[in-house]
Amino acid sequence: MANHADCLAASGPIPDPRPNADRPRPVRARRWLAAAAALALTVAVGACSSGSSGSSDGGAQPASLRLGYFPNLTHATALVGIQEGIFQRNLGDTKLETRSFNAGPSAVEALFSGAIDATYIGPNPAINAYAKSGGKAVRIISGATSGGALLIVRPDITDAQGLRGKKIATPQLGNTQDVALRSWLARQGFKTDTQGGGDVQVVNQENAQTLELFKAGEIDGAWVPEPWATRLEREGGGKVLVDEAKLWPGGRFVTTHLVVRTEYLARNPGQVEKLLAGQVEANELVNRDPAKAQLLANTQIEKLTGKALKPEVIAAAWKRLTFTDDPMASSLKTSAANAQDLGLLQPVELDGIYDLGPLNRVLAAEGQPRVAT
Repeated sequence: MANHADCLAASGPIPDPRPNADRPRPVRARRWLAAAAALALTVAVGACSSGSSGSSDGGAQPASLRLGYFPNLTHATALVGIQEGIFQRNLGDTKLETRSFNAGPSAVEALFSGAIDATYIGPNPAINAYAKSGGKAVRIISGATSGGALLIVRPDITDAQGLRGKKIATPQLGNTQDVALRSWLARQGFKTDTQGGGDVQVVNQENAQTLELFKAGEIDGAWVPEPWATRLEREGGGKVLVDEAKLWPGGRFVTTHLVVRTEYLARNPGQVEKLLAGQVEANELVNRDPAKAQLLANTQIEKLTGKALKPEVIAAAWKRLTFTDDPMASSLKTSAANAQDLGLLQPVELDGIYDLGPLNRVLAAEGQPRVAT
């Protein structure tokens, strides 16, 4: 068997994960990029030492599957699947372990470090993970949610030009809403940068902090996922300036999909397929019985945050969401192009980012149509 040095030499150089490396970046962004570089090396070494045949089908099942998700209604599939025990039931003897995050880049860091095996995440962090690891780190294995992302602003801001000189929040630098906001601002003729400068100041912070700062008048708006958009409206007195669904053909764009570490998928394809069976079952419940799903999601949010949402907030936010197993690949490619235009992503070939075979086998078993890229 080749040693690690021989295998790495044969596989070629690890791609530099630092687009525009000579440009200064915030400390948080540098940590994220360092983790990406470490993952590229880890994946390459792992490929040499373990091979590609590590299927659990021929051996013992893995002791656990560690799943990431967010306390957002755009992750209702995960919230419901966990709270109702759907994922654990489908996984059988493999223990489901869960971890919550505020935004995609943090979840990607956990994937990179091996702290989790799969996560519900938005498109842009998944694209970044795939690109910065040379296409080796992750695969998108299912859709989950479309819609539910909005720009909420103070009532006195009546149009895009009213944002000049204002401070607008997003969940995290490079996350899906952050890229959506910066791209939309660029189309309005505004310049932004990753340090919070430019024509519009884009600040990155946790959603709960965004709500409090908006209520205190310390920020002027935010591009956020549900339920935070509805909360900014109802609790903060804000108004909708942009509903992102109106920017996409047919109002359909991927907000959340399910991503797995490539190494875990190679070693445990059977358990990944069982996880997907839980994904499909959870989405079926969400669409069949919205009232029950809202209660389940709220119970799980309360466990994660210590505070339940008001039922009327959930009901209002739910109307802006579509739950689907289709990953809506065309919108992912547009998101990648937007990130490239902003200088947040180098050009990347995305054809290998999807592995929908396991999902389509689950859908076929349920008598549902297959999805495609």
